Amino acid sequence: MPPAASPEVAAAVADAHRREWAFVLAATVRVAGDIDSAEETVQDAYASALSTWDERGIPANPGAWLTVAARRRALDLHRRAATARRALPKLLDTSTDPPGGADLDAEAFPDDRLRLIFTCCHPALALDAQVALTLRLLCGLSTADVARAFLLSEATMAARITRAKRKIAAAHIPFRVPAMSELRDRVDGVLSVVFLVFTTGHDAPSGDGLMRRELADRGLDLARMLRALLPGDADVAGLLALVLLTGARNAARQDAHGELVLMEHQDRSKWDRTAIVEGVGLLREALASKPPGRFALMAAIAAVHDESGSWEETDWPEILGLYELLAAAWPTPVVELNRAIALGFAIGFAEGLAVLDLLGADPRLARYPYLAAARGDFLVRLGRSGAARTAFDEALILAGNDAERRFLQARLAELAG
Repeated sequence: MPPAASPEVAAAVADAHRREWAFVLAATVRVAGDIDSAEETVQDAYASALSTWDERGIPANPGAWLTVAARRRALDLHRRAATARRALPKLLDTSTDPPGGADLDAEAFPDDRLRLIFTCCHPALALDAQVALTLRLLCGLSTADVARAFLLSEATMAARITRAKRKIAAAHIPFRVPAMSELRDRVDGVLSVVFLVFTTGHDAPSGDGLMRRELADRGLDLARMLRALLPGDADVAGLLALVLLTGARNAARQDAHGELVLMEHQDRSKWDRTAIVEGVGLLREALASKPPGRFALMAAIAAVHDESGSWEETDWPEILGLYELLAAAWPTPVVELNRAIALGFAIGFAEGLAVLDLLGADPRLARYPYLAAARGDFLVRLGRSGAARTAFDEALILAGNDAERRFLQARLAELAG
């Protein structure tokens, strides 16, 4: 066995995986010819980095080094297997681009990551497969983390991702940003992808920290790219508004020791007012479209929080009304959960708790920690400490990251005291 890499090199490779995976994979797909081969060669490049960087030192630009290594490996595989060239899918074939498609792709979007998103979000794939595949490929998330984002088992998600890859290969889906005439068919899936990229970074499904900042930042970057491509699209404006208005509170979400701080107790002077102003401006544009889309409605809810001077001044009846509209436009169990929380603050905690208890029968929320945590919070406010401890114990078992676990442990300690 080769000697283990030094701690410095191991840390550098891990950091490069977090920061550079999407760039390296997207750039390698062009040469590899298919997604599976690209993933394999990129994984080889990261493995090679562990030994090579130990011998030669960590490069000044790890992402560029990894990209060159992966692309060279992909080219080498093609040279050693001539049949692979003849079987190369139309992934690299630009002759099929509709008029104007190639120019839009090359001039407006030199970033291969966006091409990879549009490849994965082809309408030949089911929407859930589009989102799952792009999270796996573009963000380098593990299959387990993607499964958590979808409230599914890891085995189910692994099978879904495999089927989506095969569909892309079989359908010869091209690796490009589509022409304007095709964009509308793809944009809903792309928006869902970018939204989940951001939310997975905003609330890390696993690990030490509350957030994965590189994913949250990537979600913002991608939302801005889409805004540049579709400047008049209300849904794109709504998504960018949502990302800005939600991310504006990031500096206050943790204290000096890295512990989670609920919005109720956050120092609002730390909120990013520049992002809030930009987000509210985009929100007005998004709400001009009738009826407003789901991202505009979620952004409107975030804006009510951001523009409230204090927790006590929050307009909960308005938030509840917005959740009613969102539940009608996008009926999901998580939306119903948040609507129940808004109901509790707008009308009464007993009424909100009653709805949360009903949601407990939904199997899609069986492993969702925020349902149990919300029940625990309402039970505390109603003076039912014993039942609250049981709810927080359940949330602790299901919690995704260590910051959330520490927060729940602290709440349990308070109740025990």
